Amino acid sequence: MALLFGLFKRKSDPTSYEFRLKRAKELHGQSIKYVTEQRAGNEDVVGRGGALCIHGDEFIVDSSGDRLFSCKIRDLEASYLMSGDGVIIKGPDIQSGGEMRTVTVHFVYYRK
Repeated sequence: MALLFGLFKRKSDPTSYEFRLKRAKELHGQSIKYVTEQRAGNEDVVGRGGALCIHGDEFIVDSSGDRLFSCKIRDLEASYLMSGDGVIIKGPDIQSGGEMRTVTVHFVYYRK
């Protein structure tokens, strides 16, 4: 019976608030190794160390002692890298006046 529910369950909509909140909660507390951003054709390192967190209805990337990126959860787009050791975060950055930004966060590797 469980197999049938697995085959016919509804797929989650990546544009829904519930999906974005679930993804933000998955990332909350994740330790950062470094953060990069695409600028003028180059992939620049913009921060080292830090963590990803949720504060109220905002998703925040804190790195190098600064708040590099913050976005409302309802506007957040986050997708894991194929290697699984990071995430690409896209959304209107509150820090830069609502400008659309894309940052790549690489996680600290912890042996499980």
